[in-house]
Amino acid sequence: MTKRVVGLRREDKNPWERRVPLIPEHVAGLVQDGIEVLVQKSDLRAIPEEEYLRVGAKIVEDLSPCQTVFAVKEIPVSLLRQGKTYVFFSHTIKGQEHNMPLLRRIMDLGCQLIDYEKMVDEKGRRLVFFGKYAGLAGMIDTLWALGQRLEKERIPTPFSSIQRATSYADLAAAEAAIAQAGRQIAVDGLPSALCPLVFGFTGYGHVSQGSQMILKHLPTEIISPEELAALFRQGASPKKDRVYQVVFREEHMAEPKDADGRFELQDYYQHPEKYRSRFESYLPYLSVLVNCIYWEARYPRLVTKSYLKKTPQLRLRVIGDISCDIGGAIECNVQCMDPGNPVFTYDPLTDCVQAGCLTTGPIVLSVDNLPAELPREASREFSTALCPFVAEIAQADMSVGWDACKLSEPIKKAMIVYQGKLMPNFRYLEKFLSHRTK
Repeated sequence: MTKRVVGLRREDKNPWERRVPLIPEHVAGLVQDGIEVLVQKSDLRAIPEEEYLRVGAKIVEDLSPCQTVFAVKEIPVSLLRQGKTYVFFSHTIKGQEHNMPLLRRIMDLGCQLIDYEKMVDEKGRRLVFFGKYAGLAGMIDTLWALGQRLEKERIPTPFSSIQRATSYADLAAAEAAIAQAGRQIAVDGLPSALCPLVFGFTGYGHVSQGSQMILKHLPTEIISPEELAALFRQGASPKKDRVYQVVFREEHMAEPKDADGRFELQDYYQHPEKYRSRFESYLPYLSVLVNCIYWEARYPRLVTKSYLKKTPQLRLRVIGDISCDIGGAIECNVQCMDPGNPVFTYDPLTDCVQAGCLTTGPIVLSVDNLPAELPREASREFSTALCPFVAEIAQADMSVGWDACKLSEPIKKAMIVYQGKLMPNFRYLEKFLSHRTK
């Protein structure tokens, strides 16, 4: 049997992308199983090349000997080669226009494309993901942005001591700094003008869980959406020595358009056109909104420009749009930033944005590769999840017909293109490819 050769491509989409799909510890297992691993040279990668060399990998420039190439972000069209199997986040499954040339080229070259995003179990739960680390990094940056905003407002708080995620040596250092701020809040309290300080989280998946893990380092009291209004009633006495946390589920974000209708989760997913947003009823109570939901255009938005324009005096100072869908659930998220400059301020009266933290309008965190801000930790967890599938992908015979290709269900579900053809679950992408061609 031909020796199987796997390649790890360097990431070059932007200077902040330092993650890897496989860490040396897991590469060692592949080498022991007789799989050759070629690691492309990189000056950016968070894990030094020496660590890969020590476990038996080879450091090379040319990945052409590899039958299978693993990456994190998209591979430039010019680097794709005939008949190869590529495994990465392709950002094509929504028909994203900017990546349709990539998808078409993969098809024209008779390649295989496996997308991590579609590797799911029998219940549709994702198996290989960075989501938790998007939440972790995004929440660190959101707290930093809050501190910056309050400094501009001349309101002294412990949040001003928190830095961006990229400023810390690792996650532990960031958590220690936030915990220190939390201890200060517990002892000295927050200024009356800020209280109650309410953090609202949309969703309850991996991204939201990661975000909430960071907030736990502050003295936190968890309340339900139904309890929010009571915090602000006349005579209420919100506590200064803590922050309040509230998590919103689907039934808090949307309601049936029919006044006599009842919210049903599966009906909402299948027929979102029958529902409208109800989330704006909670916005007046939030100091910080952390958006962690998956969103498509068929679902109602959470925050609209029109609402912000008619209510410019909201308490809402920061929107951490960790999901980062431009013009999506958070309509005022109109541009993608980067880890070095992660936020802009949206002015609802002029519909304009300005980089940085200003005092007019909400500050919006908008970074689409947040896990890259914690590259080593994020890579370790991702590699641990991916490792069980790597040898199977590398050793599979991709020259046989689809029915004869012996792959496990998670890999089959994630195969967007096989031998240059869209697989049945992804044939809907043809309409996007045709539109792009026209």
